[in-house]
Amino acid sequence: MRVCVVGCGAIGGLYAAHLARLPELEVWAYDVARSHVDAINRDGLRVVGHTELVGQVRATSDAGEIPECSLGIVAVKGTLTEAAIAACAAVFPDGAVCSVQNGIGNEEVIAEYVPRVMRGVTLPAARVAAPGVIHMDGSGTTWIGPFEPKPALPDEVERLGSLLNASGMTTRALSDARGAQWTKLLFNCATNPLCALTGLTHGELCELEATRRVAGELLREGRAVADALGIELEEDPEALVDTLGRDNYDHKPSMLQDVLAHRATEIGTLNEGLVAQARACGLPAPVNQAVAELIRGVERSWARS
Repeated sequence: MRVCVVGCGAIGGLYAAHLARLPELEVWAYDVARSHVDAINRDGLRVVGHTELVGQVRATSDAGEIPECSLGIVAVKGTLTEAAIAACAAVFPDGAVCSVQNGIGNEEVIAEYVPRVMRGVTLPAARVAAPGVIHMDGSGTTWIGPFEPKPALPDEVERLGSLLNASGMTTRALSDARGAQWTKLLFNCATNPLCALTGLTHGELCELEATRRVAGELLREGRAVADALGIELEEDPEALVDTLGRDNYDHKPSMLQDVLAHRATEIGTLNEGLVAQARACGLPAPVNQAVAELIRGVERSWARS
């Protein structure tokens, strides 16, 4: 069986390296970073930190080199979803593709290019430490389920879940993953932009009373939207923020990493996406809107440098 991971950076690299340890799988990875691709093909894809392993992944920056795959995982940033899945669409002529990306709206884009889609949610924390090397900052569960407008088959969801569990990535295959997706959405909306705006790690954000209070307001607005949509959260996002703040104290969320590198952020699929859903429900979300606008201001400031 062949699996293709689209985007072999921090989170995608974790999935690719773990899956590549399974003898029954042929794992391919598509990534536009040539130095990363070359290092993976030369030395294998190495995971360090919380977990230590090396996966023999077939990496390429040319999607035309990838043979047909029955399962796929998309792990690029939301700003790159369309370009990445458009490049790799021919890899999945009759395949099921799972998004494990932050925020909402990515599955809709993927569904324009592939036959069947899964929504996925991931809690492990990681970063690219060097070409071909992923530093795993913390572990966590993955949830996957069908994307209702264009769903993967139940056995495809179960198969991907079983493979991920066998590889060491704890995964729950669900018939409805919206609750898990919205739990992670609220978590990300409450922590990623605040860390990006302040420069604080996740743990530092939680231990400072002022910033933790703002995070609580962001969560409160998000809960109201989820309730209006009839979505039952997988777990309490307040508790998740505090638990991971302790467990991953020094972790710099992806949006902070993007701001430090002057890269476009995923604010469009996070707080801006939540604000759009709030408006559709007739609900206010002023704190989420303010935070999103501040992030857009930070992005705009880079034009001066």
